[in-house]
Amino acid sequence: MTDTDFDWRSFLARWSGEWADAQDPDASPPDDEAHALRARWLGFAPASPERIAEAERRLGRRLPPSYRAFLEVTDGWRHAGGFVSLLAGTQGARWFEDEVGFAELYEDDLDEDSTPEEVMRAGMWSRALQLDVESDITYVLMDPGDVDEDGEWAVSHYKGWSGDLPERHASFREFMEAMYAEFHQLSVHGGERSGREFVNATTEALDADIETARSDALAGRYARAEAVLARAEEFGRPRAKPLLDQLRWILGRRDLADFAGLALHPVYGAELLPLLAMEHVRSSHDEASWGFRMRGATDEARRAGDALVERTRDGAFRYTAAGVFGRAVDEAREHARWGRTDTAWRVLARALPEWTPLGPDHLAPVGLLADPVLAPVITEARGRLILSTPRAGEPGEAPAPEAEAEPDGLAWLAAQPEYERGYRFVLVEGVAPAELPARLGDSEGGGLQEPVMLQSSAMWWGRSHSSHEDRALVAVGSAGDGWSFAFDGRPGGFADQRFVSPAAAASGTGRALVVWSAPGTRFDGTPDVFHLSMAEAGEERWAFTVRPTQVRSSGHVPEAFGPGRLFTPEDFHREGELRALRAVAEEFGVSLPRFALTRGRLHTFRTRSWTRPPAPGETYVTLTVTAHRKEV
Repeated sequence: MTDTDFDWRSFLARWSGEWADAQDPDASPPDDEAHALRARWLGFAPASPERIAEAERRLGRRLPPSYRAFLEVTDGWRHAGGFVSLLAGTQGARWFEDEVGFAELYEDDLDEDSTPEEVMRAGMWSRALQLDVESDITYVLMDPGDVDEDGEWAVSHYKGWSGDLPERHASFREFMEAMYAEFHQLSVHGGERSGREFVNATTEALDADIETARSDALAGRYARAEAVLARAEEFGRPRAKPLLDQLRWILGRRDLADFAGLALHPVYGAELLPLLAMEHVRSSHDEASWGFRMRGATDEARRAGDALVERTRDGAFRYTAAGVFGRAVDEAREHARWGRTDTAWRVLARALPEWTPLGPDHLAPVGLLADPVLAPVITEARGRLILSTPRAGEPGEAPAPEAEAEPDGLAWLAAQPEYERGYRFVLVEGVAPAELPARLGDSEGGGLQEPVMLQSSAMWWGRSHSSHEDRALVAVGSAGDGWSFAFDGRPGGFADQRFVSPAAAASGTGRALVVWSAPGTRFDGTPDVFHLSMAEAGEERWAFTVRPTQVRSSGHVPEAFGPGRLFTPEDFHREGELRALRAVAEEFGVSLPRFALTRGRLHTFRTRSWTRPPAPGETYVTLTVTAHRKEV
């Protein structure tokens, strides 16, 4: 519907009637409101063509179409939303004089990087037409410098007490529709406080739309559902926000997504409260902020919430669900914790149609995003696939499955920014990842630790790099069919003379490989190093270490791994490293999971030292780097 076709009379009459019905029948309104209440009309008499023409002569501009059409129905308006008690008609509209100095304030903030929107906003204050006549420090400014192809002037709605930027509306009509929604929203809250339910034909229609949107969301039509729920949220419908926040959370739009109290509901809390606990811990908020989250909760619920925060802080929370989907969650977590994230996702995706909601206000397994192991598996793209999949018995066409991912191989390590300071890993054949601490672990290391996000864990922080003792903190997982890995993404310096390859100890009755890439350091000019060794049945079979000007090897190095074949003086480190990594991947059929190592969570353990103790007369250096970082 175009603005010229918009039925202002019906729209304003509906608004007026709903406003009258929402007033307290026992209250004594001011005289002007009493008249509006009796007449069930918030407006005034229509402005004549002559009055409109006179206003335009006075202002020196032709007024925009939707504002002119509004004036033809009523020459002004009472209660435009909650904070403008009188909106201007032909006599009250006036050019904004900017006594407060907004223009100067906003213009001072402009620089060469300012966006067109910021420039437009700064200029608006000095040219706007002011429509608010009586308000609660709230300005309604119509901008003749921000005009669309239909001649509509943008309207900026600025609540001076809010601390927010002005809210821009494309036209006067759009502004009035937003104020009508604001009236609804405030009336809903007022009704909750007074005990009088705010009900009318508009609220009933919106609530029916919400129920339709719920069915659409469960059937995979989430974009349609999101649009309907967003409109209902603008009108303050109680069910709209908690339903919409579930979609927002999965889509990665979590700002202000708090589920509007549904997280404290005895049915839905198990699914939603862990998300708020995770956000609380991740944001390092204090206990007062968590208390605000838990306002209205019973003492028992508050204790349970506090315990949930501690479990989240310790990384101990685990998402659970009922039935077939719940069993898939357990299976997927087992894959994900060993780095098989693509497999974990496929397990979840296959089971999604079997997911069932906890109740009518539950749209999707959003609680997955609070699980420390499974949450990284749910990328934004996969979140959209979750919402696109029909669930809970709803009919609909499931989205096409993701294409089978090619194995990551090993060559990606050479181009990964996180590992520009080097990396090292052990690959072990015929051993499950959980068994690696028995082969490689330090007796004082405490065994396998709970999965952590590697980029913020002790993998990188608070560790010692020593030429005397080098006990690596390694992440573990599956490296392909029949192989496991132990990976260190930030090793110390390579101690050539005292390095002891862990391959022999790791191999057991099978095979084990050790790879160590050590780029040159900017501190002391140490040259690049690449080491590769292979052991079988407890004995090192062959090994080589290459530097730009030196090659050391032992045993019979297979032709495929000949240092002279892989590394040349012209492309010593980068190209040689790539060739070596590709050769290892192809010859042994191994791969390291890129997603799990860079974005997921994996178990860790502390290895035995990769260097022997210094001999008499040898010196050694220890460098300790300490940092503080909260990890969720």
